[in-house]
Amino acid sequence: MLRSSLESHWQSQAERHRRIIRLMLFVLLAFVLVLIASWFWVTQPLILNSKPNNERNVDPARLEAHVRKLSVELGPRDEGHIENLDRVAAYIKGEFQLSGATVSEQSYRVEGKSYRNVIAQLGPDSVERIVVGAHYDTAGPLPGADDNASGVAGLIELAHLLSQQQLKTRVELVAFTLEEPPYFRTTGMGSSVHAESLRKQNVRVRAMISLEMIGYFSDLPNSQKFPAAFLQAFYPSQGNFIGVVGRVSEGLLARRVKAAMSAASPLPVYSISAPSLIPGVDFSDQLSYWNAVYSAIMITDTAFYRNHNYHTEHDTAEKLDYKRMGMVVEGVFAAVVKTAND
Repeated sequence: MLRSSLESHWQSQAERHRRIIRLMLFVLLAFVLVLIASWFWVTQPLILNSKPNNERNVDPARLEAHVRKLSVELGPRDEGHIENLDRVAAYIKGEFQLSGATVSEQSYRVEGKSYRNVIAQLGPDSVERIVVGAHYDTAGPLPGADDNASGVAGLIELAHLLSQQQLKTRVELVAFTLEEPPYFRTTGMGSSVHAESLRKQNVRVRAMISLEMIGYFSDLPNSQKFPAAFLQAFYPSQGNFIGVVGRVSEGLLARRVKAAMSAASPLPVYSISAPSLIPGVDFSDQLSYWNAVYSAIMITDTAFYRNHNYHTEHDTAEKLDYKRMGMVVEGVFAAVVKTAND
């Protein structure tokens, strides 16, 4: 009787231990699956991607000419040099007009002074709209070659590429003013003015793409830094790629743009969908569209996480890589066309 009781006890204990082990294995498996799902959603890995296009359609010399025009001839471009900002706006307007786009200006006043966005529209007058933007002002009286003459140069060349394309959706290219301090995160930002004007008109925006510093690359080891140490496990240590950045809710948009850009050129493309509390995620004009409840992402060389000339007098034209910058523009072009025609 005692032996039978002991056997029953040990069998019960063994079964209890098996249940605990099964539960622990289930919890571990669930944890691993959550990690994999989180990694997949945050980084948008492309498991099967088409072979990149090796044909180049953007002339690096044209990009360099735009950057030098903006950062050398027309500077300084900060909020205190309104006449120069007007000259820059006129230059962008002229380039947009040469592309054949319908061009307009969006003027507004901040603290009694007049500023303007420059807008190029291409494609049909559709219900939905795609917006691509870049700011042309600088943080203080600095050259601002990468920040953000590079983005504006890309916007100009994008106008010429899109003008030769059949589009099913209206594409609006916008050169913004006053992205930089002291107006960053205020309603004085040109992108805030534009986003709010769309919201008030009940315009549906399929996607907004912000071009924020797209010209600085480095093949040196450890040339790429990160806002959080754990990100080093997911991204390269060399600053030789272009980034697609969005919030967690922009995961699908970031993935679609990343896939289109990756197929357009050999340039490596990485993406991240992360909360705005990670420094850098909301550091450009896409923030204004988020505030207006639109879906928006940023295309960037990661700014100060790679380019140590950021917001200094050393951010000059000769430090940019115009060949790879051209690949960025070709990638954005491919992403815009796919988004417009899907």
